[in-house]
Amino acid sequence: MTQDAEQNALLALLTEGHGGVLVTLKRDGRPQLSNVTHAYYPDERVIRVSLTDDRAKTRNLRRDPRASYHVTTQDRWAYTVAEGTAELTPVAGQPYDETVEELIRLYRDVNGEHPDWEDYRAAMVRDRRLVLRLHVERAYGIPRRDAGA
Repeated sequence: MTQDAEQNALLALLTEGHGGVLVTLKRDGRPQLSNVTHAYYPDERVIRVSLTDDRAKTRNLRRDPRASYHVTTQDRWAYTVAEGTAELTPVAGQPYDETVEELIRLYRDVNGEHPDWEDYRAAMVRDRRLVLRLHVERAYGIPRRDAGA
């Protein structure tokens, strides 16, 4: 498998599901791990995650934007760790601001349609939500092998 093909196979694991582990760095340098839900946008090489403003992972990313994201196959034989630099949107301030619109896109890409978008918009502001955009710079792991390989 060529290096490009291996990178593509590793990144493909990000599209197979929506759950993973976000790794940020605490003030003392130790990792802080959080189970989160994501959507991966291969054309942009960006992983998006909905965050709450008052959580440790958000504070960690504001202080140090380096992060890793781990996904695995259900059988745990293949996995990907995507490393990158975090970009955080502003906190949702109004039900129709750009952050809420991005949160809606993310929700749709993970869960489909919401039964009450007005309620969802209000909740995003009330919960002080924002979007993490993790720009994938490097991936490593063990890619899924084709059955014929």
